[in-house]
Amino acid sequence: MEHSVVSREEWLEARRALLVKEKEMTRMRDRVNAARLALPWVKVDKDYVFDTPAGARALADLFDGRSQLVVYHFMFGPDWEAGCPGCSFLADHLDGAIVHLNNHDVSFVCVSRAPLDKIEAYKRRMGWQFPWVSSFGSDFNFDYHVSFTREDLAAGPVFYNFRETPPEQAHDELPGLSSFCRDTDGTVFHTYSNYARGGEEMLGTMMILDCAPLGRNEGSTMDFVKRHDEYETRPKAAACCH
Repeated sequence: MEHSVVSREEWLEARRALLVKEKEMTRMRDRVNAARLALPWVKVDKDYVFDTPAGARALADLFDGRSQLVVYHFMFGPDWEAGCPGCSFLADHLDGAIVHLNNHDVSFVCVSRAPLDKIEAYKRRMGWQFPWVSSFGSDFNFDYHVSFTREDLAAGPVFYNFRETPPEQAHDELPGLSSFCRDTDGTVFHTYSNYARGGEEMLGTMMILDCAPLGRNEGSTMDFVKRHDEYETRPKAAACCH
């Protein structure tokens, strides 16, 4: 992108115009957040069992004594050798947040269909500490519309991101986030889910890049992202055009 070079006074005028739009976006985010909190809840009637380092655990157990649970649906299929690079990029942002979430009565866990031994091996490779469990053998991923069988994909559109999605735009595993609340009597409710780019604001790196001179500098969404141990030692330099 070509950029003009102007005086400080002209820059300040342009920056103030942008500030108006940024404030509009902030107020819109506040309104969207309020609408999210006002969503109705759905009681979770099915008994889901997860394979965890501490043994088999129910969905209610994943709350770990707290009243709220946020699940990130991490793309890692049973026959995959490694987790999704995009999900891994998001996971790099999690460890520092866990203590703050826990202190705010929120538990956070990643869930994948890969067997637990694969999850644990990949977690060690990446150096992560956050909770991560396996839903292998469970309907959980299918019921929350982030996993699809070959038969599902061959049959036509699949239900993803709250709409029918053509199979060529789908995959056997797709990303998402789901939130749950646990009542004092142990009843669990599904309160919220988002998919596709819905969780983008969890990506702190992207928010910083949005403030960098060249922004995200991508051809397609996150096309530059690799697992953090797969980047070149010396990144290629990009010229700032003006």
